[in-house]
Amino acid sequence: MLNKIEIIQKKIYAIDDLARLRNQWRMLSKKVVFTNGCFDLIHRGHNTFLLEAAEFGNRLIVAVNSDSSVKRLKGETRPIVDELSRAFNLACHTYIDAVIIFEEDTPENLLHTLQPDVLVKGGDYTFETIVGAPYVQSYGGEVKIIPFLDGYSTTGIVNRIQA
Repeated sequence: MLNKIEIIQKKIYAIDDLARLRNQWRMLSKKVVFTNGCFDLIHRGHNTFLLEAAEFGNRLIVAVNSDSSVKRLKGETRPIVDELSRAFNLACHTYIDAVIIFEEDTPENLLHTLQPDVLVKGGDYTFETIVGAPYVQSYGGEVKIIPFLDGYSTTGIVNRIQA
């Protein structure tokens, strides 16, 4: 029997295993939602966003930028929390069904492999700036933008700590 930590760790997938799981969900007519991000210091804004994203379907996949990807996107001082810990923290959420770490700066390859039914991003994006949005729509998928919860950001937390 698996202990609780093992159960959580089993929600963190390699791409081939996640693609197989995605196909199983497709055969079961599950509506799969996909989102991605750095999720460096998980805060209320992240949790609210992820809870709302989960409402768009039956299964939620969260793709997490690798440490090297975060460093390229956010600068040399980031990430604060390593990729395995960030993935584990996300997998602890009961409403998140699968977590995957990706090395690229964008999830374009993941979107082509997984073909989610819904692609969700936060309010700092527009349809035109969401990587993969046209592709997801090309096969009948939906693209959703969830407004940010004001006052919550990793950068804001880091700035307050440094002050």
